[in-house]
Amino acid sequence: MDIQPKYLTFAELVSKRLFRIPEYQRAYSWKSKHRGDLFDDIWKLESKPAGSTHFMATVVGLQRERETIHTDEYTRLDIVDGQQRLTTLILLCKAIEKSLGEDDKTEVVLRKEIATLLVKNEAGTLLLLQTNHDKSTYFANYLWNGDVPNPEDAKFLADRDLATAIVECERFVARWTQSNSLVDLAKLLKNRLTFIFHEIDDESAVYTVFEVLNSRGLEVAWLDRTKSTLMAIAFEDAPNAKTKREVIDQLHLLWGKIYATIGLREGLGSETLRFAATLINPETSAKVLGDEQALELVTTQCGGKVRRTIELTQWLLRVADAVNGLSAERRRAAVTKIAHARLLAISIILTPFDAKEKGRLLDQWERVTFRIFGIAGKDARTRVGEYVRLAQKIHEMEGTSRDYKEAMKQLRSLGDGEFAIGEAVKNLQKTDCYIGWEEELRYFMFRYEEHLAKGANQTFKNEQWDRIWEASPSQSIEHVHPQNPTPGGAWKGALGRGRGQREAHVNRLGNLVLLPPRMNEKLGNREFSFKKTEYRKIGLLLLGEVCRKNKWNKQAIEERERALITFAMDAWADL
Repeated sequence: MDIQPKYLTFAELVSKRLFRIPEYQRAYSWKSKHRGDLFDDIWKLESKPAGSTHFMATVVGLQRERETIHTDEYTRLDIVDGQQRLTTLILLCKAIEKSLGEDDKTEVVLRKEIATLLVKNEAGTLLLLQTNHDKSTYFANYLWNGDVPNPEDAKFLADRDLATAIVECERFVARWTQSNSLVDLAKLLKNRLTFIFHEIDDESAVYTVFEVLNSRGLEVAWLDRTKSTLMAIAFEDAPNAKTKREVIDQLHLLWGKIYATIGLREGLGSETLRFAATLINPETSAKVLGDEQALELVTTQCGGKVRRTIELTQWLLRVADAVNGLSAERRRAAVTKIAHARLLAISIILTPFDAKEKGRLLDQWERVTFRIFGIAGKDARTRVGEYVRLAQKIHEMEGTSRDYKEAMKQLRSLGDGEFAIGEAVKNLQKTDCYIGWEEELRYFMFRYEEHLAKGANQTFKNEQWDRIWEASPSQSIEHVHPQNPTPGGAWKGALGRGRGQREAHVNRLGNLVLLPPRMNEKLGNREFSFKKTEYRKIGLLLLGEVCRKNKWNKQAIEERERALITFAMDAWADL
């Protein structure tokens, strides 16, 4: 196909066009680094001679309907590629509009010009309709009303990325005004940022453009490439127009659901593709497939068959839902972030075992996996082949009683030898369980709190833990005996004489507790009696155990360490 791109400035790109990001495209996902690079490019361009330009990106748009607003005619386009930069630049335009003054005539005219560019009429028609997965309508509310959301209030990843983009665009404009004119910034955006624009009227040609872009080495996410590949097969090999339309409509629906799912949390897209391909790999794998290998396998599995594109997309959606489910369940998500271990959990989730059997298999997975990668502290090089091969094996199981027994047997065998519970817990004795173990410690203490609640016949309350999970581990970990007590203060001699005594005991498991975020900063080096008073107000059972001590010294730390190791012996032993 002959692709004839247009070389346009930003002003030319948005002239007489309306853009829409359809549901079957991924959500806005740029991070602060990407926006920082864009802002740096703008700063550099400002210092260059007049007439200098900066190439921004390739934008691919699929022509849809024509639309008349007042007396102007616009072409509505679905953005296929380039939405991240386009969305960010439009947010930047709104930030400029909000910051323009009311006294300077040039700024008044410019503000009206930008406002009309972004919102076309009284009905609120937008230059860019962010239809895909902006659940909170942050983007539209910002363009309509200038509302600036708090990123911390966002419940989903895609919403948080948009909210952060709005905040950072306003921050950039405020910084610009300290030494430069907003009128000059608007001129720069309109006339000196340039794009290669592909305006396509045939949907089947979209995927040819994607192939061309990929062959040129431009960055396109692997999951997006997978979608493009499957769409291209549907367009090229459908036997007739009716079948083609039915398949494409179904693929659009499925990919909309996939992107809605992966937009909820960080990193779901890559895991979805890699896990989905690894589990259906007809060859026994020694490791989780990489993104490129996964795309190649999906393409091979499709075999050019139109209906197979739907089946594989449905499988990708199932895997995406499973990966999201594992990530959403904080307890199991905290067990490990190691890919081959998570793959095995996903395989179990996707099996046809009944709910009770599946739950017990996941419990055994949790026990053996935390023993290996948490308690024993092994890294991502450990048991790779064993985990991946077992994941593939379980994926092939039909959910019979015999399959369940075999799966449980194989899960137990992962933890044989040095990873048996009796051997593993030796790694917790008289050792540093803080530095480099913060994530594991939070999970350990969460499980311990569950255990204490069960032993006291109490309902496990998660309100405080919701706050603990949402903060970084370092914000919640408390050393009962402070790491750096005030010289000559209340803690003098509590762990014996000399700095070496303190260093040997302060990071031991028995000296560590969890608190709601930043409470540890409040308590700091205060005396034990004061800490106990504050601990009691929090209401966590694991703190209650500490409060029962009259004083906190080496003996108290060792006693608590033994109690925690006794708990670990049961909590992470094989079922």
